[in-house]
Amino acid sequence: MTDLRLVVFDMDGTLIDSQDVIVQSVETAFAQMGRPAPSRPKILSIVGLSLPQALAQLAPDMNGADLDEAVARYKHSFVETRKVSGGTPSPLYAGAMEALNLLAAQDETLMGVATGKSRRGLDHVFAGHNLRHYFQTAQTADDHPSKPHPAMLHQTLRDTGVDAHQAVMVGDTTYDIEMGVAAGFRTVGVSWGYHAPEKLRNAGADIVIDDFAALNPALENFWG
Repeated sequence: MTDLRLVVFDMDGTLIDSQDVIVQSVETAFAQMGRPAPSRPKILSIVGLSLPQALAQLAPDMNGADLDEAVARYKHSFVETRKVSGGTPSPLYAGAMEALNLLAAQDETLMGVATGKSRRGLDHVFAGHNLRHYFQTAQTADDHPSKPHPAMLHQTLRDTGVDAHQAVMVGDTTYDIEMGVAAGFRTVGVSWGYHAPEKLRNAGADIVIDDFAALNPALENFWG
C-alpha cells in the first residue's frame, strides 16, 4: 500500500473561470446554424461534459451531421474568441494558484486534472498559466468517455500508483462528483462554479467549499 495521496481537479468552473467564452461559443455556433441559443444558465449547466454530449443535451433533436457541424462550429468560435483576447486563457479563480502551491509543497501529495476539455484546450491553459509542472497526470475528453464515466479517474490512479481511498476529486459540477463517487474517490464540490451547492451535495459530495482556502483543511480531514 502506498502512502501517496492524489488530488484531481476539474478545470472549467473549478480552476479557471471560462464561462464567458463557453457561452459565447455556444451562442455563435447555434446562431450560425439558424438555431435559437439556449439560455446562459442552460449552457453553463452542461459544462464538464465532453463537447458532443454537451451540445446534444442543449439540442436533443440534433444528431448525426448536424451535431458534427455544431461541434465544429463551437470549436472554431472558441478559437476565434480566444484570438480576440490575444490568446490569453480564461483566468484562474481567486486562490487557485495558492492552493496548488500549497499542495505541491507536500511531498506525499500528487495532483492531476480530469477535464471535459480537449488535449489542445488543456495544453493552452497549462501554457498560459504555467501550470503543467503541478500535475503528474492529466486526462481529457480526447481519450476517455464523457464524465461522469470514471475512466479518467481510473487512469489517474494507474498513472500515479495511488489507491482510490487515498484520492480526492475536486469539481464544480454533478458530473465531477458522480465521476468521483463511481471511481471510489472522496469528493469536494466547489460553490463558485456552474452547479449549485445543493446539487453537488445531492450528487454525493463529501463536502462543498466556498473558497480555495478551505480546500487543504478539507483534504487533511479526509486523510487525518
